[in-house]
Amino acid sequence: MAEPRGTDEAPLDAWIAEFLANLAGRRSPQTLRAYAADLRQLSETLGGQPDFTPERLRHHLRSHGRSPTTRARKLSSLRAFVRFLVRTGRLDRDPTETLEAPYRRKRLPKVLTQQQTAALLDQPPPSKTPLRDAAILELMYGAGLRVSEAVSMDLPNLDLEGGQLRVVGKGNKERVAFFGEACRAALRRYLDQERVPPSEGSPLFTNAQGRRLTTRTVQNIVKRWALHAGLPPNTSPHTLRHSFATHLLDGGADLKTVQQLLGHESLATTQIYTHISVDRLRQAVEESHPRSQE
Repeated sequence: MAEPRGTDEAPLDAWIAEFLANLAGRRSPQTLRAYAADLRQLSETLGGQPDFTPERLRHHLRSHGRSPTTRARKLSSLRAFVRFLVRTGRLDRDPTETLEAPYRRKRLPKVLTQQQTAALLDQPPPSKTPLRDAAILELMYGAGLRVSEAVSMDLPNLDLEGGQLRVVGKGNKERVAFFGEACRAALRRYLDQERVPPSEGSPLFTNAQGRRLTTRTVQNIVKRWALHAGLPPNTSPHTLRHSFATHLLDGGADLKTVQQLLGHESLATTQIYTHISVDRLRQAVEESHPRSQE
């Protein structure tokens, strides 16, 4: 059991406030709010006292986590807080070492088949701005962009002739993304014939007023085009990014290359796509091999 030190001069709520202040500027506002909510519940469970026995912590996680995902998040918040207390000398050792993270079954991302992707991109455009919307869809699928990356793209970062663009992704990390001829042709048609000159800055994709498109607008574009093509109603911009990665692996690209193209910091994040490709290969054998049905 961890032994708290200095509890008289530093009650639990004060420790939590100090921990959150220490994180300010190094974590997103959303993360800070989640930590604050989780630790406020912890303080209520422990009556404001740092009674960090594994038994009480397990009880707390069971009481406030209805699903494995919620319990895992609350355990993550707790561990971050406890590490801070150990590092600053408030605790002698980490009482969460014996706590096991709940099992969370990873959900495989939704992907389109290559035939579905063709149906989406090659259909008669269901749009009043067909060239712009086609260019957005081609770029997100052709270069594996997040929707936030697509709408934040500036024209000077696009090398149309070279088939590449400079992308600012999560954590303001830059990478170079590449696209093929179909995407290049769609972008050229949009730029030559339909792009509204921007009212401010140099966004690649603009609305009728020349303002930068929002992520919500692009989400609506994808949904409208997907429904018109007879695709699942939950098709989203991220579906195109997932499909980009899966189709690359299906075509023989190696995992490290796909990781770099997606801008994933960890290879483990990219590995989920190998499960999709394996499942697709298994399905192909089961459906197509003459002896698989016997």
